[in-house]
Amino acid sequence: MNICIDTHTHSVTSGHAYSTIDDLARGARKRRLKGFVLTDHGPAMPGGPVPYHFANLRIIPKKLFGVFFFTGVETNIMDAEGGIDLAAKYCKRLDFVMTGFHEICFGSQGREANTKTMIAALANPLVDGISHPGNPMFPIDIEEVVKAAAKYGKALEINNSSFRIRPGCEENCRAVAEYSKQYGSLLSIGSDTHYWADVGNFTKARALLKQVAFPPELVINSSLERFRAFVEKRRTARAEIR
Repeated sequence: MNICIDTHTHSVTSGHAYSTIDDLARGARKRRLKGFVLTDHGPAMPGGPVPYHFANLRIIPKKLFGVFFFTGVETNIMDAEGGIDLAAKYCKRLDFVMTGFHEICFGSQGREANTKTMIAALANPLVDGISHPGNPMFPIDIEEVVKAAAKYGKALEINNSSFRIRPGCEENCRAVAEYSKQYGSLLSIGSDTHYWADVGNFTKARALLKQVAFPPELVINSSLERFRAFVEKRRTARAEIR
């Protein structure tokens, strides 16, 4: 499985990451990636960026140190209706808008409520995908979430860092991959790096995809062309939001 774009990276602007954008670009080049998406946390994360940070990403060149730079955000799910912490006017400027549960912003409400909330987030027209849905701290009905992702054409993430920092995620991540294969739902593969040396580290995620024989055409970042097509489709959809 070729993964050529890292769709989940954090810079010092996230407040608890330790590398600059240039560091991340150099890390992507070292891993021989085609590019990376900067997905700093949304403003509700303590120590995170102000909203205008995301508007001003337009000043950064589209190519850094030989790799493509894509603008993005990892927003925080803020309520049971799938609301996120970045306004539409900023989300519309970005290439890739993820959202996910982070306990410091919105705690687990139990399996049934978590499932409804994540499905509501998938239905949110600003959102392109869900970060680390396999997080065992937020139990969900994985099959129902995958079916919703397929319905809305959104991507669920296999988060490589989860295998290291979220004990017990393996079974959930496998279920996400298996149900996604069954229902034809899209996946994104992200390192969730908070330090440049981990950009493009997909070791565990790639092994999982191999084990379940996951089709590369359902992985949005398995080729540069596939990722660009997904970005263009989602940016067009967000632009239509009033």
